[in-house]
Amino acid sequence: MIAGIKVEEEIICDLERLDIELYVRGHHGYWASLRVEPDLISRIKEAQKKDSEIWTTVENLDKQVEFRLDDDNVLWQDTWLVVPNDATLRETLLTEAHSSPFSIHPGSTKMYHDLKQHFWWSGMKGDPLNIPVWKWDEISMDFVTGLPRTQRRHDAIWVVVDRLTKSAHFLPIRKDYPVSRLAEIFQQEIVRLHGTSSAIVSDRDPRFASRF
Repeated sequence: MIAGIKVEEEIICDLERLDIELYVRGHHGYWASLRVEPDLISRIKEAQKKDSEIWTTVENLDKQVEFRLDDDNVLWQDTWLVVPNDATLRETLLTEAHSSPFSIHPGSTKMYHDLKQHFWWSGMKGDPLNIPVWKWDEISMDFVTGLPRTQRRHDAIWVVVDRLTKSAHFLPIRKDYPVSRLAEIFQQEIVRLHGTSSAIVSDRDPRFASRF
């Protein structure tokens, strides 16, 4: 949660154009929370084009009435977007469901129902995300960019979330920080307080996953 930041109407419009979703509380335009919608939809649609099982289904649509193609040749199962057999995409979806601000209990049944509102894949209920057993043992992170520059020239927020308790740190950064600078901040703000995590889930910024 990011609290106490005044939001002007023009800034809200800019953030909406950047696909940043605001939850506004009260009458003064303050941020109650800030969340970036992932690019998963476009990634899923692109991955469908390369999945042989998807195209087998497409070629036999006349025999499988529960599936359909939309105008963009994207496969749906009734109203649910079909997720191809891509382990990275499915892990990301499970992580998103687990980390949802509305998911109070990180159980697999809750995650299944959250996912089932929008997505479908064969055997999805049997693919629960492993749940960490100790706080800050496994974390997820995102980079929120495109924000107005502050007096200290920060223009992005690094969000680090404990997957078990869902407590989070919101670290002001600059989007042009090198990986070495991010490592320093991570050591000072996360490792110093919580120790070294055994697993980091990050799919939206290759800088961290590939080099940190």
